[in-house]
Amino acid sequence: YKALRGYWQTMTDEMQCLEEENNRIFIEAYGLEDELTPDVQLKEITLTCNPHYRYGGDKTNDELEALLLADTMRELISYAVGCMFGRYSLDKPGLVLANQGDTIEDYYQQIPEPSYAPDKDNVLPILDGEWFSDDIVDCFRRFMKTAFGDSNYNENIQFIEMALGKNGKPRDIRDYFLKDFYDDHIKRYKKRPIYWMFSSGDFNALSYMHRYRLDTASVVLNEYLREFRIKIEAHKGRLQALSISSSATEGEKTKAIKEIAKINKLVLELEEYERDTLYPLATKKIEIDLDDGVKANYPKLGSALKSVKGLS
Repeated sequence: YKALRGYWQTMTDEMQCLEEENNRIFIEAYGLEDELTPDVQLKEITLTCNPHYRYGGDKTNDELEALLLADTMRELISYAVGCMFGRYSLDKPGLVLANQGDTIEDYYQQIPEPSYAPDKDNVLPILDGEWFSDDIVDCFRRFMKTAFGDSNYNENIQFIEMALGKNGKPRDIRDYFLKDFYDDHIKRYKKRPIYWMFSSGDFNALSYMHRYRLDTASVVLNEYLREFRIKIEAHKGRLQALSISSSATEGEKTKAIKEIAKINKLVLELEEYERDTLYPLATKKIEIDLDDGVKANYPKLGSALKSVKGLS
């Protein structure tokens, strides 16, 4: 990041020099030396890598740098998710899978032996724990190890979490994915998201629209929603055993009972989402046409997707 930030600063300084030189040329040509100055303020250098222009206002240099660092880490995470879906690749510049109906086979035709392999079924769960092997947080951690190596992995994760945090406190990467990633994605793509979030509220699964298939909703239903319910029911059984165990402390029993209540509420949410929303959608096998744009296609999946103002 320091290398990148230094490169951006060099670009900004060079642009500032060029604009000031242009000003000098025009001022001299029209004899306006007594009326105008060639100086150009940093906030007038219209590069998004220039925090003085990007954020403006009366913020201090430290505040501007903190904002730029946080946004750059969000952009890194966005790129990583693109690699998870095959939109991008660490092994090839530019777009890889970006046409309607692109498949994992199309990806491997372009990149037979990727250093970081994309997700096979085009569904990445975003949950409060590692319930699946392709949990998006676990995928991100593997991306970081692949992209930047193992030796500084812990320091790199800490660097990102500190950048996303506030007041000197780190922001857990899972907390960011759960609460802010999709909102950031919607803003980045100006309310035309390319990653679509299947969501019941506490159950969330991300899918890439360019790899959408007629059975995508069925994959979310059978491979993730139902599997998740089975797993949390099994976890509930373990908690119930703990809540009546003679070897457990009163504190452990109380905590288990509270968690059982949360799971019961979650199970009802999942059952309702399946019955009323996801199962009916899966049976319809909705077709989309990306030539019509996100605005026309996103509503076709209805309340199965996370609500987006202006789309839902």
